[in-house]
Amino acid sequence: MNSDFYQRIEEGTAHRKSRDENLAYVLTNPEHLPELVSLASTITYKNHFKALWIMELLSLKNSELLAPYLDAFCKALPHYSIEKAIRPSAKICYQLVINKNIQLTPFQEEAIIETCLDRLIDQVKVAPAAFSMRALFILGKKKPWIHEELRLLLSRDLDHPTPGYRFAVKDLLKRLK
Repeated sequence: MNSDFYQRIEEGTAHRKSRDENLAYVLTNPEHLPELVSLASTITYKNHFKALWIMELLSLKNSELLAPYLDAFCKALPHYSIEKAIRPSAKICYQLVINKNIQLTPFQEEAIIETCLDRLIDQVKVAPAAFSMRALFILGKKKPWIHEELRLLLSRDLDHPTPGYRFAVKDLLKRLK
């Protein structure tokens, strides 16, 4: 493990400037991608969420760079339990399913589907729930049973207390008809 890169992750903060600097470092030093994914996928590592923050930005910038490492990410996916990890992992899932240049394996698809469904069942916060429901909607175009499950899960959430969540639910329910 590269101690300089590890130190960057350790010292990283939630501030956008810090995350952008770490993203720029990874983009200019792609040899650190395996280490980044390894840190993000090691749930016992206390700062795994900081590595996920960088992966989230990477998924927005160039998610194809993550393709060789998706198995490790998908294995860790259902084990993320803190909000600081759940949100970026949900956004990464969404970015992966909307990217037409990434061909998910059956294992990767299944991990994303199961985790997104679990997040909706567990009623996580609004942002990860919105990313999860949108990822499921897209995956449901290939697997119609997902749309049925999604319709059932979202129907119970029409009276959610936050306007953003209600909007996302109503929007997707309209599309599911």
